[in-house]
Amino acid sequence: MDHFVDDLSSSLENHVEPFLSHDDAAPSNEADDHGFTFAEINSVRASASKVICCDFSSDGKLLVSGGHDKKAVLWHTDTLTPKATFEEHLLLITDVRFSPSMSRIATSSFDRTIRVWSADNYHGHSIRNFTGHSVAILSLDFHPNNEDLICSCDGDGEIRYWSVTNGCCTSALTGGTTQVRFQPRLGRYLAAAGENDVSIIDVETQTCIQTLKGTKPVNYVCWDPSGELLVTVSEDSVRVWALGSGSVGNCVHELGSNHSKFHSCVFHPLYTSVLVIGCNQSLELWNMTENKTMAIPAHERIISSLAASAATGLIASASHDQIVKLWK
Repeated sequence: MDHFVDDLSSSLENHVEPFLSHDDAAPSNEADDHGFTFAEINSVRASASKVICCDFSSDGKLLVSGGHDKKAVLWHTDTLTPKATFEEHLLLITDVRFSPSMSRIATSSFDRTIRVWSADNYHGHSIRNFTGHSVAILSLDFHPNNEDLICSCDGDGEIRYWSVTNGCCTSALTGGTTQVRFQPRLGRYLAAAGENDVSIIDVETQTCIQTLKGTKPVNYVCWDPSGELLVTVSEDSVRVWALGSGSVGNCVHELGSNHSKFHSCVFHPLYTSVLVIGCNQSLELWNMTENKTMAIPAHERIISSLAASAATGLIASASHDQIVKLWK
């Protein structure tokens, strides 16, 4: 496998072009004449403590981050200046998610609550507060089509569905402890990461239709925008599974770690064959088609979360070094 470790200030531009084949290149209106490039374009000290989650609004104009200081901060993406700060949680924030269709943000916390906030008309208070989990909530997500539906999971493996309108839990099941993510576009499936596996749950029937097995705890999952592929991240490997219509959950790509533990990942918003993987201090770009990787120095500590905006082509990285960065 080809492997590159480049200094952004000197040699990155000399190596990125061979990283993609002609078949992988984005349309001409999405990339410059020099082919694939990747560089930091802005950064902000987002917290006085560890930042562990981030997400873009659907139009890419807003970015939200959260972490150990119990606050979620809403940023204007173009300037990385704060628009609002949400401060009702009593313990650290574990996940932040934008609604795909409405101007709402949801946050989960170690304080066992979920709060929903208005991103447009914030007046200092959340508009919903969900309680019912008996232990810390570790992740949550909005359904891509049903704007009323939120899903969450806690440290005991309980998954709950919530109605934003009614402010109550509509159902509960068991199957995920680390992270939950709905399948984009269709929302037919929910990926729920547990110990050494990921449960693929049929949202309508609430039954597990498949279990993706790993060798170490899965600490992060992400879907590709089409909802056909799911990526599972363990510290020693990143695996890509085919889960589209008629697929049987085959592992179609796998990358082993030989120098840095993996923590997070996201599909590049312009190059569908490229995964961006968050490691201890670096971002690792993996061209799955060519099976090439390229490591880029990025943060001083663990890169705990990554988000991508199809609307702007931007990628956000959040780190334990208290910094949030934008890349393109």
